[in-house]
Formats: sequence, structure tokens, C-alpha cells
Amino acid sequence: MPEELRALGRALDARAGADGPETMVERVLAEILAERLPVPAPEPPGPRERLRALRRWARRRWRALMAALCGLVAVLVLTPPVRAAVLDWFGFAGAEIRYDPSATPSPGAGVPGCGSPVPLAEAERRAGFAPVVPGRLGPPDAVAVTREPQDRFVVSLCWYEGGRTVRLDERRAGLDPGFGKTVRVQPRWIELGPEGTDGEAPRTGLWFDRPHLLSVWLADSQGVFEREVRTAGPTLLWTHETGGGTVTFRLEGVEGVARATEIARSVEE
Repeated sequence: MPEELRALGRALDARAGADGPETMVERVLAEILAERLPVPAPEPPGPRERLRALRRWARRRWRALMAALCGLVAVLVLTPPVRAAVLDWFGFAGAEIRYDPSATPSPGAGVPGCGSPVPLAEAERRAGFAPVVPGRLGPPDAVAVTREPQDRFVVSLCWYEGGRTVRLDERRAGLDPGFGKTVRVQPRWIELGPEGTDGEAPRTGLWFDRPHLLSVWLADSQGVFEREVRTAGPTLLWTHETGGGTVTFRLEGVEGVARATEIARSVEE
């Protein structure tokens, strides 16, 4: 900048030649530099300028930001210990799992049956999706449909085996939690299928081997929804892709994880 001002001063001063004495501009500039007169500071950037600067910064670093985000998702999806640790606040396919060591499930609680049974075709008509019958269990002994807020539905399939009930609840997966689980012991991640041929991660589910508190939506006689809490026994929770989208399955009443896993895998058959 000083050299440019000097050149401009020489051009404006017709009396000075190329080798002539200093121009008025040069002398004033020299005095300014010698006295170190304060130079007005630029005004601080306003909100629009800061927003433009942030956008430019994000555009320059979007690859690094996306890589960091993908890395975080990979840790949560592919690392079972980390996934178990975040269950305190992280949902699973429309189910909300909370860890509370002070929870007090009732001992010896049984699995409820399917009240007000309807034909399987009627359950499909009401729920808006086709219920899936696991091949290892065969046709159910009873089918029920429960309505939830915002016109969501849960289809329950029941099998009665020697005085015991095996219950499979099916619900379209979503961000809104339909099932709420409060556990004293963290569930285990169970592998339900091998890795896909196109590089997809193996299918997994959550196995709750200890009694825990289960909350579900119920409507009273006036149609007002409220949460009912009961004790649930060993339960397997997983998802499955169907023609109508992703469905969340909740299998209760099967004691062993081996048989529960076989039932879940037979959904694919």
C-alpha cells in the first residue's frame, strides 16, 4: 500500500519527475508512518457476514465433517458394547429402552393372551400391513389388534403351549416409541443372520433375558390413550423388512435365546 500511494502521488504531481523530490502525498504518508497515527479498525462483522463465513468454512470442511459423522454412526451400529452403553437414551426401531437399577418388575408374571381375537385377514385390514407368521411357530391360536395414538396399530399373535403363552407383537417401525422398556440389566445384542452379499451388516436383535417393565398404549372406554405398565419376561426384539416397510417384532414367552433366535430367523423362510 505505501508504494502504491507513492506511485499515485508522483502521477498526480506534474512538477515532479521520475527522479524528483518527494511529493506531498509521500511526505504525508511518511509522517503518518513515523508518528504511528492510529488507523481506524474495521467494524466487527454482522450476523450476515458471520453466517457467510460459517457457510464458507463448512463448504471447505464438509468432507471432514461427513467422515466424522459416518465414523460415529459406524461405532454405534457395529460395536455392540457401545450400543449397549447408549441404550439409556437411544431407541431401537420404535422401542424406547431405559436403564434403571431401581426398577421393580413383579416376579412370576405371566404372558397375557390375545384378547378380543379376530381373523388374520381382519387384523391385516385394520392394521394396514400383513402380519408375518414365523414358520417355526405355525398358524397362531389367536390374533388381536390394538390401536395406538395417531392411528397406529399393533398386531399380536398368540400360541398356547401346555398352559403357557407365546406372544408375538408386530408394529410398523417408527420414530415414535410404541414399546417402552425399563430394565435393570442391559439386554444383549444377538446376531440373527449372516452378513449380506452386498456388504450389508448382519441382522441383529436385542435379547432381554431378565424380567423387566414393559409399557404399551391402551385406550379406555372413552377412547383416551394411556400407558399401561406390566412385567415382561424374556423377550427378543428385532426388525424385519416386509412389503409394507420395516416392522418391529417383540417375541415374549420363549425362555431360551436359542429357540427365540430360531423363531426370528424363520420369519425369513
